[in-house]
Amino acid sequence: MQERFSGVWICKDFGRASTGADPAELGRAVLAAYLAGRDSRGETFRVVVRTDHGYDFVITPDQLPASGWEADPAVCRALPAYLRNALT
Repeated sequence: MQERFSGVWICKDFGRASTGADPAELGRAVLAAYLAGRDSRGETFRVVVRTDHGYDFVITPDQLPASGWEADPAVCRALPAYLRNALT
């Protein structure tokens, strides 16, 4: 995210989750929930999911599923409430 007053780009950390869900699916759910109902024209978003095994999954908006997609319930349980609610 860009801090408007200084013009500096900053990282917004959504936290950590312990789940057996697919990391790429988790990243898609977080990004879809974050972008739900937002005007994101002219901005670049991505989600980086880091696993305990040292693997990184980078999800960008062009990797989001088509409309009508529903996140796996196991993934939704790992999300904070505000993101989980945005998916409903």
